[in-house]
Order: sequence, then structure tokens, then C-alpha cells
Amino acid sequence: MMDRMITLENDFVLLRPLTWQDFSLLQPLASEPDMWVYFTHDLSIPEEFEKWAEPHFQEERLQFTIVEKSTGKVAGATAFGNYSVRDQRVEIGWTWLGKAFQGTGINQSMKKLMLDYCFGELKLKRVEIKTDVLNMPARMALLKFGAVEEGILRSHTLMTHGRRRDTIYYSVIEGEWLKK
Repeated sequence: MMDRMITLENDFVLLRPLTWQDFSLLQPLASEPDMWVYFTHDLSIPEEFEKWAEPHFQEERLQFTIVEKSTGKVAGATAFGNYSVRDQRVEIGWTWLGKAFQGTGINQSMKKLMLDYCFGELKLKRVEIKTDVLNMPARMALLKFGAVEEGILRSHTLMTHGRRRDTIYYSVIEGEWLKK
């Protein structure tokens, strides 16, 4: 099982489990509606923000608050979900960063930290990541750290404002990651 109290950190970022107290730090970062075009919830709406966090507090997902270590500022959130002990796999996702933290290297640093934990500590065989097929910045970032594109699920997910999303899946396999 995954330790729900785990804290992950490297020189650049600290990932700590989401708490109710984090809401007051995260909500101002989520206040711009245009940030949520590719997300399943518009987190600029307080009720949607709470819906997004529910799976963490119901222990269906392990949501982290991301802290930029150089400043101590909360930068956004990410998560482990769909964990399968039997299949030795997990999904990394539900990731978002406040606008001031986008393009700063936090995402790459955080993903590397999470993948190192998955393959080094948990001894998983596979990590999955998915995104909106239209989200080219996310897709480029996934390829940059070595994720392999696997395929597209058409009309897969209902998005904010009623759009049906085509979802593109990526994976990183243990042997590929450990060769890096």
C-alpha cells in the first residue's frame, strides 16, 4: 500500500499530502478560469475546488500540495491515483500549477521525484499519465521526461462547460526509467 503520510522532496520541490488548511493557500492560485480549459473541474469555482479534493479525503487518491523550496511558496497540486498493488502500477495526474509557477521547471522536477519514488521505493512496473489531447504544453512536457505515448480514447471525459475530451495516455515503464 501507499503511505498516505509520505512527503517527497528534492532540492527544488516539496510534495506533502493535501490538508484542509492548504485550501486557503491553493485557492488564490486557482482563481483564474482560463487555467481550467484542459481540466475536468473549474477550480476557480469554490464548489468545484472542493469536488476536486474529495477523492483525496475519501482516500481514493493521494493528493499532494506542491511547495517551491527556494521560496517556501505553495505552487499547486499533483496526485497519485488509480493505484493497483496487483498490477504494480499507479497514475500520476490531477496536476496543476499557479500561473506564476508554470514554465519554471517545477513540473519536471516534481514528475522526476514522483517517478523515482514509484520505481525506487514502491518497486512499481508501470506509471500512467493522461491528459487532454488538445493540451499540447502538457503533452510536450510528458515527452520531455521520457513518457511514451500509448493511444487516444475518443470522447472519453466530460469537461467543464460540457465539452467531451479525447484523452491521450502516456506511460513510463520501470526498465525505461531505471536506464536514465
